[in-house]
Amino acid sequence: MKFTARISVTAGLLVLLASTVGCDKLKARDQLNKGIASFKNNQYEDAANHFQNSIRLDPTYTTAKLYLATSYAYQVVPNLDTADNMAIAKKAIDGFQEVLTNNPNDLTALKQVATIYRNIKKYPEAKEYEHRLLVIDPNDAEANYTVGVVDWVESYNNTQKLLMPVNKVDDGLGNIAKSKQDCATIQQENTDLVKDGIDSLEKAVQIRPNYDDAMQYLNLMYRRKADIDCGPSNDAARKADIAAAEDWSKKAMGARKVNEAAKEAKYGGGVKMDQ
Repeated sequence: MKFTARISVTAGLLVLLASTVGCDKLKARDQLNKGIASFKNNQYEDAANHFQNSIRLDPTYTTAKLYLATSYAYQVVPNLDTADNMAIAKKAIDGFQEVLTNNPNDLTALKQVATIYRNIKKYPEAKEYEHRLLVIDPNDAEANYTVGVVDWVESYNNTQKLLMPVNKVDDGLGNIAKSKQDCATIQQENTDLVKDGIDSLEKAVQIRPNYDDAMQYLNLMYRRKADIDCGPSNDAARKADIAAAEDWSKKAMGARKVNEAAKEAKYGGGVKMDQ
């Protein structure tokens, strides 16, 4: 009898536990839905509270973890170096890293982490995550484009760092007045960035032939290549870089017209009545 009673009580506890777990999962989903509603209304702090409640109720709820990290990510102000902004960026990154711990190939988490690092100007880290995306999908045009853009930002900043102390403005033509020392410095700092940037942007255009933004950055990147092709012995190479830059600029304008015409045909034509 005691044995039978023990089995009965244990079974009852299991049923109660299962019921409690099931109830918590339902509550977690309810909190998730409330969080999504707040998120859609741009109430990111309120959304984060709901997502935190959802995770507390169901610690395995990956969707809630993604939304929580995303709600933090949307609060990150690009290019703002304040302690508060960096703290919220860290919360977002930590949240996505937790998702990546369980699923290293989660594309949403990888893209978000790359974007956050880019927004807080941690460019090597941003490129690291873009390259992780490209390992999964080498034909991701946007990831290739983003790597190229970040390479350009870094190379442009390096050029500005040289020009500012002597109160010079980037002329976009190779800045031929720079000294031999500055030439050697910019070659050391920018050569790898320029090569990687051009390769990545050309890959983006290869994947998406009318990628006008990528073409425009190729224009800008070839102007950075002109910086490293400095000195009298490289003047022909510098001129070729500028010619390539202008060519890509023309291609970008042409591709943009094609893209705008396609959008107009798809969305701007209105309703055509049968004749």
